[in-house]
Amino acid sequence: MTDKTVDQMDREAAGRLMKMATYAAVGMASMLIIIKFVAWLMTDSVSLLSTLIDSLLDVAASTVNLLAVRHALEPADKEHRFGHGKAESLAGLAQSAFISGSAVFLLLQAGERLYNPMEITNTNIGYAVMVFSIVATIALVLFQKYVAKRTQSLAISADSAHYTMDVLVNIAVIVSLFLATELGWSFADPLFAIAIAFYILHGAYEIGVEAYHVLMDRELPDEDRTKIRELAVQHPRVTGMHDLRTRQSGPDVFIQMHLEMPGDITLLDAHSIAEDVMRKVQKAYPRAEVLVHEDPHGIEEERLFED
Repeated sequence: MTDKTVDQMDREAAGRLMKMATYAAVGMASMLIIIKFVAWLMTDSVSLLSTLIDSLLDVAASTVNLLAVRHALEPADKEHRFGHGKAESLAGLAQSAFISGSAVFLLLQAGERLYNPMEITNTNIGYAVMVFSIVATIALVLFQKYVAKRTQSLAISADSAHYTMDVLVNIAVIVSLFLATELGWSFADPLFAIAIAFYILHGAYEIGVEAYHVLMDRELPDEDRTKIRELAVQHPRVTGMHDLRTRQSGPDVFIQMHLEMPGDITLLDAHSIAEDVMRKVQKAYPRAEVLVHEDPHGIEEERLFED
């Protein structure tokens, strides 16, 4: 949240970038499915099958992402006064489920191949497909990381993490093909597939946890809360601040705080001070909705939280 390149991007431009990233992901995954399916038929490699299964799930997950991002970018309405940003987090949970399902299926396939090893053929086809997949996926990941950095989109960030895993998976497949065909280690193919499956499960867990935190309105990171507090108390007529509450919904941030001011100032002055603080915080967090409650300094009140 504190990155200035993120803060300066307006919502419309962020929306265009996010949509481009989702279209790119669906298009690339669809292309790789066709290529990997043909390569798997020609090589009969279970580790190559693992990448095909992963690409099938990529299309499903990225399609969910595409729909979720489009919905998340819709403006707030009468029924959803805080916007639709949490659609991104729901997409993150869906991605986590998709990825976990593919990993479990891959474990079953690899386990069967350990008991019934089969010779891998046409490895040159497998190598070529994996190299092409790595190059195409790296290009997509770099674009997604750029978009995620500029927009702070959880859905795009989760998709980027997912495809980053794909790059490592494809590299592992190349290694397993080499060990199985050049060194005769037939068990390397299913063992690499099992290792890939556990790695995918780990990635699914991290994506799911992040989405869960957003859905449960987890506070912004401590560095952001510290920055907000510093901005608020910089005003010369603010004597203190408490009950800072923050949360994020998609690219939007919601900030609430109690400002302490001298008890003898007018309501108009208190309102002006609060407006100054709000503008300063919104300059640092342009997508934030800031709500300020004014408290007279020295008046004891029950505090919701100990900051």
